[in-house]
Amino acid sequence: MKSVLKWLVCLISLIGVTHSSGSLKAETAAQSAHSFEGVVSKKVGYRYLQFLPASYDEDQEKEWPLILFLHGAGERGDDLNKVKVHGPPMIVESKPDFPFVVISPQCPTGTVWDADALLALLDDVTHRLRIDEKRIYVTGLSMGGFGTWNLIGKAPERFAAAVPICGGGNTRDFLLPKSREALQSLPIWVFHGGKDTVVLPEESERLVAMIRDRVEGNIQLTIYPDAGHNSWTETYSNPKLYEWFLSHSR
Repeated sequence: MKSVLKWLVCLISLIGVTHSSGSLKAETAAQSAHSFEGVVSKKVGYRYLQFLPASYDEDQEKEWPLILFLHGAGERGDDLNKVKVHGPPMIVESKPDFPFVVISPQCPTGTVWDADALLALLDDVTHRLRIDEKRIYVTGLSMGGFGTWNLIGKAPERFAAAVPICGGGNTRDFLLPKSREALQSLPIWVFHGGKDTVVLPEESERLVAMIRDRVEGNIQLTIYPDAGHNSWTETYSNPKLYEWFLSHSR
């Protein structure tokens, strides 16, 4: 009986050693190196409003400054008339001599601004129209403010100046070496309402502080102390904003 018990103990011990040895081999197996290359493509597109100044056709050699306007979440959908309720697309309805080409795309319902799609739209417009590519400006409000930040984080070299209004963004978008270099020479004027409870003013303040301290960019911040979320009406109705745009060229 004792010999049988000794045999069982030896067998159990052997099984344990074999299992431990197998686990050790699995845990210390070398990793192998691999690489992957591929092409990812996607179909993009926006419906948009296009405004041309009344004198656009008078001088066929003249190139015009362009404002890309990004609306807020409330104007999403498939009715382009909704895009006319704020900002430059509203202003040009009564100002045919507005001295910019204005492109105002519309985000479909349930989506947010796509920087790749917006850049592709800019490529198409600048190819089709007489646009001064050294004077392309971008601005947007609320969701469009976020879209503006995202766009200049991705391609700051495309713009002569930017105006994000009551928006925010991810600081990491601005820390790549290429972006940092381009942002240093990109004028940015940020607006926010001091009493905004939809998008807190800290969102703008955080990005402005980061760009001032880490990117050393050309940026200024205007806080309307008594304004809520609507900090865009006062901003877009101020003629000095458009003078500021035109004072900058890339």
